[in-house]
Amino acid sequence: MGLVLISVIVLGAIGLLFGIGLAIAGEKFKVEVDPRITEILNVLPGANCGACGYPGCEGFAKAVVEGRAPYTGCVVGGEKVAKNIAKILGVDENITMVKSVAFLTCQGGKGIAQEKYVYKGVDTCKTANLVQGGYKGCPTGCLGFGDCVKACPFDAIHMGEDGLPKIDMEKCTGCGLCVKACPRGILTLLPVDIPLLLGCKTELPGPEARRVCSKACIGCGICEKVCPKGAIKMDGRFPVIDYNLCDGCGICVEKCPTKALILLKK
Repeated sequence: MGLVLISVIVLGAIGLLFGIGLAIAGEKFKVEVDPRITEILNVLPGANCGACGYPGCEGFAKAVVEGRAPYTGCVVGGEKVAKNIAKILGVDENITMVKSVAFLTCQGGKGIAQEKYVYKGVDTCKTANLVQGGYKGCPTGCLGFGDCVKACPFDAIHMGEDGLPKIDMEKCTGCGLCVKACPRGILTLLPVDIPLLLGCKTELPGPEARRVCSKACIGCGICEKVCPKGAIKMDGRFPVIDYNLCDGCGICVEKCPTKALILLKK
């Protein structure tokens, strides 16, 4: 019994010494955390989506305080969060941010786009895209397996009956995760209030593009010629829309022979 008691006392003393040592080391080498990081974390939405380019909200908050990230960098939180962060940092809160959302630049759904073959593989766009460049006749046509839907953490995308993703502009935060998930590059982030969209990104020559998709842009340039504001200019075979000039009059949409242009609002 005496030996056991001595052993317990010795072990207890050693444990106590180690505890004191760790406490002293912890105090000596502790890293001071800027309280503003915690304050910023409290105003962030907590989505941890990574759209800001940093590993989660905490990584973003730290980067903002250290000056490595702009305080407007949280696309999910938008203008409200940016103003709150600006207040914490003591900088100008008088900022205006335009919300960006995801737009689909493809109209090649069922009955519109032709297929090269019947695909029977894994139901993901990424996998289907690897099989002979995808089963769609257009090399940039939407494959319709919903990789974008799975990537969206905000339930802002669902697949429509035409086999194309439908985006809920109210729920979409512009995080860009769907854009990264799309192997075809046909999802893009643009200001939510744009009046006009080119719903095609095919690089096929005009006649071939029209053969594989009835709503393909054929690069005819009619939209540029009829635009009364000069808001559309051809860049190679693609019309480029100047949103500073476009007023959504819809004339280009009416004259487009394939309806590749989509009027979103007047």
